[in-house]
Amino acid sequence: MKGRVFSIEEFSTFDGPGIRMSIFLKGCPLSCSWCHNPEGQRFEEEYMRSPNGCLNCGACEKVGEIKNGRLQLTEKSISVCPRSLVRKCSDDYTAEELVEKIMKNGAILNATGGGVTFSGGEPLAQYKFVLECFELLEGKLNRAVQTCGFCSEEVFAKVLEKTDYFLYDLKVLDEEKHKRYCGVSNELIKKNYETLVKSGKPFVTRIPLIPGVTDTDENLEAIAKFISELGVKYVEVLPYNKLAGSKYATVLRDYTPDFDDKKEINLGKEIFDRYQVVSKKM
Repeated sequence: MKGRVFSIEEFSTFDGPGIRMSIFLKGCPLSCSWCHNPEGQRFEEEYMRSPNGCLNCGACEKVGEIKNGRLQLTEKSISVCPRSLVRKCSDDYTAEELVEKIMKNGAILNATGGGVTFSGGEPLAQYKFVLECFELLEGKLNRAVQTCGFCSEEVFAKVLEKTDYFLYDLKVLDEEKHKRYCGVSNELIKKNYETLVKSGKPFVTRIPLIPGVTDTDENLEAIAKFISELGVKYVEVLPYNKLAGSKYATVLRDYTPDFDDKKEINLGKEIFDRYQVVSKKM
């Protein structure tokens, strides 16, 4: 079995306790309109073009292909670019290959109370690969998953058993609005979150604050009520990155968010305070 990885961050301080190695797996079942990693959305191989130094000669596009109704760069685009600005935006690893790479930093990661975090995309979309890696890492390194929780309850139970720490996203609590902005129902996401809380496994809840979508008083109050009733007393809020759309041009796509991306962010501190939930801005 091989997993498809679109990025590896060797020394991260943002993706869980301590210093961590973050592995970003390609592919996601959601279609959030604010996603800032377009190269991580799809499962298939893709190619990116750096804008820095681009001559706009069009050579890379001339050898492109129409896939899924749009122009995409190809392997040929790499060789024809006069500035060598085109690259494949993923690498395939066996679990053994990836774990060997991770464990080269094992001593440093362990010394800081850190470990490895599998993110994405959505890592649970490649859950068999994640589980194979986690089995090889058992007893060697702290294993974390950063997830939206969208998977079957059976899959989540398997991942829960092998994972030491979770970073769990809650975006929109209303189901119809979740379908509108993320493309899927959030029923499984809420069920798996409840399972996580009841399991006793260490975790942190993260809320991306998207202007006019997830940061509304209505949504934040619904989330605060939902988690406080489960006994959760801490969340991390992640304000929208206004540069989120900058990478779309690298994969020849337009960034078309379904919200006002210039609007100021509501942190909702008063709402969380009212439910006795500590909220930390990340």
